Order: sequence, then C-alpha cells, then structure tokens
Amino acid sequence: MPEISLTMVVLLCLAALAAGWIDAVVGGGGLLLLPVLMLALPNSSLAGPYALGTNKAVAIVGTTGAAVTYARKAPVDVGVAVRIGLAALVGSMAGAFVAAGMSTDVLKPVVMVVLLGVGAFVILRPAFGTAPATGPVPARRVLAAIGLAGVGIGFYDGLLGPGTGTFLVLALTALLHLDLVTASATAKIVNCCTNAGALAMFAWQGTVYWQLAALMAVFNLAGGMVGARTALKKGSGFVRIVLLVVVFALVANLAYQQWVA
Repeated sequence: MPEISLTMVVLLCLAALAAGWIDAVVGGGGLLLLPVLMLALPNSSLAGPYALGTNKAVAIVGTTGAAVTYARKAPVDVGVAVRIGLAALVGSMAGAFVAAGMSTDVLKPVVMVVLLGVGAFVILRPAFGTAPATGPVPARRVLAAIGLAGVGIGFYDGLLGPGTGTFLVLALTALLHLDLVTASATAKIVNCCTNAGALAMFAWQGTVYWQLAALMAVFNLAGGMVGARTALKKGSGFVRIVLLVVVFALVANLAYQQWVA
C-alpha cells in the first residue's frame, strides 16, 4: 500500500461512501471515486492502472451489498439478471485486457455524445421508466439485453468504466421495459459480474492496492445499502432526477479529462 496521508485516507473513505450511494441509486459512482483515487495515489505512470484496479475492488463490495438489498424488496428476475451478468463478466474481462494495451482517450468524445443523447432522451420522455413491467419478458428482449447490456456494456466497463451502471440502467429499462427502480436493482446484479470480470483481470496484472481497497470497501458497502433503500423508498421519479444529474456530471467530467486536464 502506498504512503498516503491520514487526511487523504479520510477523504477516500468519504468518497467511497458517497460513490456507493450514487452507484446503488443509478450507477456512476466511479465518476466520484476514480478522480479521488488518482489524486491520492503516487504521481507515476502506474497511478492510472492502480486507480482502476483498486476502484473495482472497492466497487464490487458496495455493488454486492446494494444488489442483495434490492433483491429482498424489488421485483427482480434474478435468472435474467444472472444471464446478462455472465455475458457482462466475459465482456468486462475482454475490455480490461484490451485497455492494458491502448489509449482510451479516443473513446471519450464518443461516450460524451452518447451521454448527451441519453440526457436529451430522458428529458424529452418524462414517462420513460415510470411504468412497471407487466408479464414475463419476451425471449427476444432477453437476448437483446444479453448482447447489448451484457457483452457490450460489460466490454465498455472493462475498457473505460465511467457510467457503466448508468448505461446498464438505461439499457435494461429500454430493452426489458422495466421501471427505473427495478432496472437499477437488475443493473446491480449485472454490475457485480462486470466488476468481478474486470477485477480478475486487474488482479492478474497486479494493479490493485488490496489494503486500501479493503478499508474503502467498508464505506462503499454502507453507501450502497443506504442508496438501495433510498431508491426503493423514493421510487422511479427520484431515480430519474439522480440519473439526469449523473449523466450531465459524467459529460462534464469526461470533457474536463479530454480537453482540460
């Protein structure tokens, strides 16, 4: 574990707590946690890989806590979620493997455009994700979700990462016709798998600070469980507001990294 001041350790733990809450409600906790990790870790060429690897080790704990909390209260089809999650695990491992040998800067403008389109769509379609699902999901929609939300977004998670949970919520809402709360609950199960796949690859590459991750994971777990309870209590309207805030914050963060930092 690197030498980090007590003040920075406290800041990392608070960031992990807040990131767990954001991730549980609508995804995007990495938007907060990754920059803080980059700030805290020693300034070297390894700061990026270690920040990504440590972030995954922290996030998987909070995501699992949120998934368990959701599964107890939300009408989640666990079988469908696990099938999408297994596809996402493979996709995220492939993405993490590719990320080790390429610059992801070229992808950031594309992701920004997609996010802006997503934000506009959610604003212009206020009913999106508010109606509860009715009846079983058709097999063709499940297959589409396995391909897009599983393999596709899983690959993106391993390759770049920021906004994965948000993309999952949106894709699952659109493809499976879920309300936003149920989509968030399903996304947490899928996200557990994407985190596991990417973490396995980062661990194999040796780019995880395990002691630091263990400490931060305690706070991330607390934030994740509280966030899941908040979403269940407040409903889809609240999740929609948080979703829009996170989408535009992600765009601002990626724009800053691309053209300012």
